[in-house]
Amino acid sequence: MAEDKAADTDVPQGFDPRMIGVLQSGADDKEAESGKMVQFVSFKVDDNEYGIDIMAVREIQGWVEVTILPNTPEHVRGVLNLRGIIVPIFDLRCRFGNGLTNATDLHVMIIIAVGERIMGLLVDAVSDILTINSEEILPVPEIEARGDQRFLTGLITVNERMVALLEIEKLFDIDGLVNQVANAAE
Repeated sequence: MAEDKAADTDVPQGFDPRMIGVLQSGADDKEAESGKMVQFVSFKVDDNEYGIDIMAVREIQGWVEVTILPNTPEHVRGVLNLRGIIVPIFDLRCRFGNGLTNATDLHVMIIIAVGERIMGLLVDAVSDILTINSEEILPVPEIEARGDQRFLTGLITVNERMVALLEIEKLFDIDGLVNQVANAAE
């Protein structure tokens, strides 16, 4: 009877459960060890797809109403109490100069860490987790700047779609915003 249970599972012959989550040997180990492989969380804002370093992402959650603070920039949607941490939520569509997002239950907040600070990004949807070789990141071409181009660190092509990589530190004047939010809360 024990043999029947083993025959019903999809465990490969010779599987060692101690190897779960361990990178198997091969060409990819060398790339992973040398730091050439990088991961990004990709998401949509309007018809554009962006990516941020997965190491900055703390969690992803659906849109919930936030507390609006007076005297803050338009792209600051408000703050959210996330397990005792007050998290400012930024509307990326608005930050890129395309107007406020009409947030619904279908929108998503990506909670990120920037230095010692936690903040949220309001986006339309999370698309994928992308693993690429850092050599595949293309430079941003020098053209007339759109609202979002000054925040870009590079471009990648994934399955015939272009993903613009964001440098979160450039998106926001963190110290200035913290001071504005603190002053608005007083």
